[in-house]
Amino acid sequence: MVYSMYINGTHHAVDAEGNTPLLWVLRERAGLTGTKFGCGIGACGACTVHLDGVAARSCTIPLDGVAGRRVTTIEGLASGTSLHRIQAAWIEHQVPQCGYCQSGMIMAVAALLQRNPSPSDAEIDASVTNICRCGTYERIRHAIHALADAEQAVASREAMHG
Repeated sequence: MVYSMYINGTHHAVDAEGNTPLLWVLRERAGLTGTKFGCGIGACGACTVHLDGVAARSCTIPLDGVAGRRVTTIEGLASGTSLHRIQAAWIEHQVPQCGYCQSGMIMAVAALLQRNPSPSDAEIDASVTNICRCGTYERIRHAIHALADAEQAVASREAMHG
C-alpha cells in the first residue's frame, strides 16, 4: 500500500507494509540516516523524531500511523546551511562524546524547548528520557539552561525596546 506523509516539509509517497516502523522508512526509503536505531522498543530514544511537532520514538510507530502527518528528522531541524540553535549549543558546550544518541537527544530537547523555553532540571528529566551511553547528561543540562538563558535575554531586550 502507498502511504502519504510530509518528511521535513516535503511530500513523500511510500509504498510499504503498514506495520513497517517509521524509523526504517526514514532510513531506507527516504535516505535520512540521521535518525538512529538503538533498541527497537522505544526505550533509548536514539530514533526520536517530531511527529506533528511532538517528540516520538520512530522505531515503534508503524507507517500506517503516520499517513498524512508531518515528520521532522534531525536533517530537517537546521535551516539550510545554518545549524539549529540547539545543534550550535551542543557544539559550544561540547555535549557529545560518541554522538550516536545525539540526533534523538537534540530532537527531544527541541520539542521540550518548544513547549517550555525555560525548563527546570525536573522538567528536563521528565521530558528528555533518552539514554546517553556516554553519560553526558550534565553537559546536556548545561546546554539546555544556556539556551533558556539566551532566550530569556532576548525576551528581556525585546520587552525593553518593544
